[in-house]
Amino acid sequence: MEAGDCVVSAGRAVLDLLEREWQPLSEVELDQRLDQAVEDLLEAELLKRFQTSPASAPLRPDGANRIPPSARADTHVAALIEGTKAQGRMAGRARLTLMQALNVRLSLTLLRERVSYRTVSTRFHVEKGNIHRIFSSFCQSVIALADQKIRWPIGQEAAEMMLPLYRLLEKKEGDEVSPLVLGVLGHTRIPLRLPAGKPLDLKQPSLKRTKLDPDSWICVELVCDHRGRLLHCQVSPGSEMDRGTGLSSKLRQNPELMPPASYLVAATGYPLTAQILTPYRTCQGPMEELFNRTLQQHLRLLDQTVAGLKSMFKRLTCLDVASFSRAKDIAVTACVLHNVFLEAGEEARGAEVEEEGHVCEPGEDSEEGVRTRDAIAQLLFRLKLS
Repeated sequence: MEAGDCVVSAGRAVLDLLEREWQPLSEVELDQRLDQAVEDLLEAELLKRFQTSPASAPLRPDGANRIPPSARADTHVAALIEGTKAQGRMAGRARLTLMQALNVRLSLTLLRERVSYRTVSTRFHVEKGNIHRIFSSFCQSVIALADQKIRWPIGQEAAEMMLPLYRLLEKKEGDEVSPLVLGVLGHTRIPLRLPAGKPLDLKQPSLKRTKLDPDSWICVELVCDHRGRLLHCQVSPGSEMDRGTGLSSKLRQNPELMPPASYLVAATGYPLTAQILTPYRTCQGPMEELFNRTLQQHLRLLDQTVAGLKSMFKRLTCLDVASFSRAKDIAVTACVLHNVFLEAGEEARGAEVEEEGHVCEPGEDSEEGVRTRDAIAQLLFRLKLS
């Protein structure tokens, strides 16, 4: 009986540990735990600043005492989310603000760093079972801002952000209008955790698995302007990648979205249309080579934007989720926050990495697109020779 009692006692102790580790808290308990965690974090930061900064350090006029851009960005995100949720709420506002501050910091930590939920649980003193709920709620709150933060420019806004296709085209030739670039169209791929029963051969590069299982990654289609701001974002499973077909159809049906003599620039594999310019697949002379080099200068803008996006949000390196819907939420959240952080003055630069295992299939070329590209290429070549 004594041995049995010991076994029962040990079993109960294990169950208690598992319950504390995994069982989500009630709403009241979670609120109390979040408030306490925020107070601990604020107190720790104040002590750290006091201990590391000299007591007699004067304020410097050169801006060295400014709040770091990342802190301003975090505060900006918290204010945006709080604004979407504060609908006539007055009582308990301070408590909810503290909770929101912790939720934002916790969720941004998961996005900015490739850390486990256990690490975040230890750092923020929140049970892992609640971290999923907090992060999911945060993503939904940010996604609600997508239409506001990722939007297509029109009118004067579009006119101010366009760049000449080629610097020599800032001059007009006769009555011809200089072609302008509104944005750069492209995509990036994000690997997902493989479903159970589909082990990955570690001897192969991670992205080569897409040839075997296209749904082991997601495609994020993007359009960015010359400042790196995202104008368009669409996430699809790897097997349903449409290579800009949907966007091309939308632009054709809504011509007001593209100002006169403006174009999107895209890589080979995207459709060549009256609104989207792509490089020549084969260059038959210096005219085609000049046109391709010109487009490549603009295509680098998207490469730099994607590199900065993945540098800012390192979790996009590989999403440890097997559900497409969850992966899409995380990707869209990161894209929205990318624009929010740009507004707050935080810019991220990362090394451009060419994705392995990428096979570029030819896109569909419309007759109007071929004529438009040839006319612009001839104009470029004439100006180059003049």
